Amino acid sequence: MAAWNYQKGLHETGNGIFSYLQPDGSWGWSNSGLIVDGGQSLLVDTLFDAPMTREMLAIMEDATGISADQINTVVNTHANGDHTHGNGLCTHAEVIASEAGAKEMAAFGPERLKSMMEMAPDLGETGQYFIDIFGPFHFDDVAEKLPTKTFTNELKLRVGNKTVQLKEVGPAHTLGDILAFVDEDSTVFTGDILFIDGTPIMWAGPVSNWLKACDLIIDRNPEVIVPGHGPITDVAGVQRVKDYLSYIDVETRKRFDAGMTAKDAAFDISISDFESWTDAERIAVNVDTLYREYTGDTSTPNTMEIFTLMAEIKRDKRT
Repeated sequence: MAAWNYQKGLHETGNGIFSYLQPDGSWGWSNSGLIVDGGQSLLVDTLFDAPMTREMLAIMEDATGISADQINTVVNTHANGDHTHGNGLCTHAEVIASEAGAKEMAAFGPERLKSMMEMAPDLGETGQYFIDIFGPFHFDDVAEKLPTKTFTNELKLRVGNKTVQLKEVGPAHTLGDILAFVDEDSTVFTGDILFIDGTPIMWAGPVSNWLKACDLIIDRNPEVIVPGHGPITDVAGVQRVKDYLSYIDVETRKRFDAGMTAKDAAFDISISDFESWTDAERIAVNVDTLYREYTGDTSTPNTMEIFTLMAEIKRDKRT
């Protein structure tokens, strides 16, 4: 694999294929992609707020001559706001997501995060955790635009002479995850199916779908793999994510079968093999999701309880 620099900004990895990277890849610091050919353009994901997205789009225009209102298509890899909250700045673009992703986007808008941040000063340790991870972002300055086109399973798009294959692999990280393959350029944009050098967070599951998504990427063996968070990687990086998910599944199942609570299991599982990754406290989410999967519980998780547990694990220096 070419040694792509992990620096903030736009990186051209091929003929008309660009990645916009945001170190260190932790909460909210997501990546985007741009595909340009034959006078057409497709943007893979926007960013967590309008100011960040404006900055990115200006840098892309400087590099390509394509302004925000000239972008033809925006593809959202999933519903999380750090991949969608700048959609509206691409004023003339068709916005595409999976059907499940679009429904989730409509149900969970930026007002939830804005409300959480307003309450944070009164929430003690949990509130400080919110401030630490979400404080840099402006949830009162977003540019929402819901998908104008949806699909299930697979959709092929043309960008000039390039073919972009969208493949639905969720529910996994969220309810509607998709991968965007550009086979002519041996590239895939993975959204949050991949966190590289950061701990994956499984809001939806099942874990089996996420493992299958990793296998799909590995089997297709693209040279350039752009994760939702973290540096550009190769199939070895994908395998490492798969190793984490498999390990957490096995270890969580042991504790579930032994009758431990999800909270106790989250504290008990060793993450020494992945201790260099950021955001290790996300194990709280992963264990909670796996427990609900094991019991067939389809209810909405208690977000406040989960964030409180992450704050506790973070305090105990598990990161």
